[in-house]
Amino acid sequence: MATRKNGAIRIVRVKQDDELETLYAKARASFTAADLQRYTENEEMFPADQLVEELEAIHRSSIKP
Repeated sequence: MATRKNGAIRIVRVKQDDELETLYAKARASFTAADLQRYTENEEMFPADQLVEELEAIHRSSIKP
């Protein structure tokens, strides 16, 4: 598997007269397994009940004069 480069932007070299089909092919070829992994990682989550409680507290505090 390719190594991840901490969010490095990969430059795809294109010619001025390249057609759209060629551009898509170059972009697909440059997409690596490390790129895919970035979009499939599980992110840390917290319970929805906690979020609802915090939103209700904010709402209650904004209503009172």
